[in-house]
Amino acid sequence: MEQFDSIIIGGGIAGLQAAIQLGRYEHHVLVIDRGYGRSTLCKSYHNILGWPEGISGEELRRVGRQQAEKLGIRFVSDEVVHAASKGKPGHGFELWGKSGNGYEASTLLLATGLLDRMPELPGLKDCLGLTVYVCPDCDGYEIKDKQTIVMGSGEAGARMALLLRNRTNRLIYINHQQQAIGSELLADIMKSGITYIAEDIHEVITQSLGRFGGVYLTNGQQIDAERGFIAFGRNEVKSDLARQLGAERMENRHIMTDSRSKMTSVPFVWAAGDVGVHAEQVTIAMGEGAQAAIWMNKALILMKEANIREVAVRI
Repeated sequence: MEQFDSIIIGGGIAGLQAAIQLGRYEHHVLVIDRGYGRSTLCKSYHNILGWPEGISGEELRRVGRQQAEKLGIRFVSDEVVHAASKGKPGHGFELWGKSGNGYEASTLLLATGLLDRMPELPGLKDCLGLTVYVCPDCDGYEIKDKQTIVMGSGEAGARMALLLRNRTNRLIYINHQQQAIGSELLADIMKSGITYIAEDIHEVITQSLGRFGGVYLTNGQQIDAERGFIAFGRNEVKSDLARQLGAERMENRHIMTDSRSKMTSVPFVWAAGDVGVHAEQVTIAMGEGAQAAIWMNKALILMKEANIREVAVRI
């Protein structure tokens, strides 16, 4: 197998920013990307410096990959399913993909992200990132004073609705699948003036250009709205490779990292972006990708200049 200085697992926003940074250090780097993730679903980020009219996740990934490739970064379409150390710390890592191909590197960056749990509702994905949102910090601004439906499940949806109440007083929470809500939380919903509906959603009403128009319920009722949020809970954190490598994770499966270097508890394995412990925003993912790459570069330089024990201590 070809040996790389660094392998980045995940070609989303954090992975691409790290790849660009490592490319500028002229390291031999491979990005392994399965081509699908949270950023591929978002049709317009509006809180990124320099893009006041918004930019889609797909476009951001496209231009980011082009920028990285110009710096000599290589990409392969695959999904890594197994990862292991080659021995003592500093001896490198072996990866195997669904394709059956193997990969080797001296350092790893896990930028595998997470996926929001959502039911397969007709019309939902057509609006995501345009008029239906997942992150109140990123897009709470977009629903100001607008009729808004929180499409969620149980307490996850209830908490989202309460979080958004300072943005609009025209909120409806539809508890799809009628998951249980604690009596105290439900009382808060009622006191806040949020309309509560316990009924399954049959279909999302999608108008032209990804405009959200509301929902049809399974009982035939139509609920009109201008904006939507989803909050179904139990998002899938893509951190199983960290578990295989022995990296420390939180109970919710997010990977623990050093705040300064973004290295995990396993030497020479870093993590950045939504798979780590942070605010799950694209701009933070960019910063963490660059931050991890800076320290990966330090480690790679020290590997060439010192023995492995000294490297582990110094970083």
